[in-house]
Amino acid sequence: MRVNVVVNGEKRQADNVWEGESLLYVLRERLGLAGSKNACEQGECGSCTVYLDGVPVCSCLVAAGQAEGREVRTVEGLADGDRLDPIQESFVEYGAIQCGFCTPGLLVTAHDLVARTTDPSDAEIREALAGNLCRCTGYEKILDAVRLAAARKENA
Repeated sequence: MRVNVVVNGEKRQADNVWEGESLLYVLRERLGLAGSKNACEQGECGSCTVYLDGVPVCSCLVAAGQAEGREVRTVEGLADGDRLDPIQESFVEYGAIQCGFCTPGLLVTAHDLVARTTDPSDAEIREALAGNLCRCTGYEKILDAVRLAAARKENA
């Protein structure tokens, strides 16, 4: 089957998609967007988190056919050209990136939190990121980065 999606504001098409193929597979293998990571394939780790019509989802759990005609925003779509999104800048500033495998999913999830909540509490940040696992256990710097991005948004 053919799947038509708008990815990061651009109309894209994937042909010969088989039933049961995940949105993650289409993004990575057919459309060349390797930012979203393939780790658990069970929605447990959050490394594949993308926006689907503005809602964060684990793209490994979304059948590609379910994305037909919909809008997808990946970690590659957070930046505006060469300018990083504030959440990306804060992750860089705090060194909230260790091996980097979990980072794309964390960025999308944190981006969503900061967009929805102007001054998230630590509990809200932890709850929002609960579905994203960092095997390097670098959560404190990640929390610092989210706090910084939220503070900058509030002061903007």
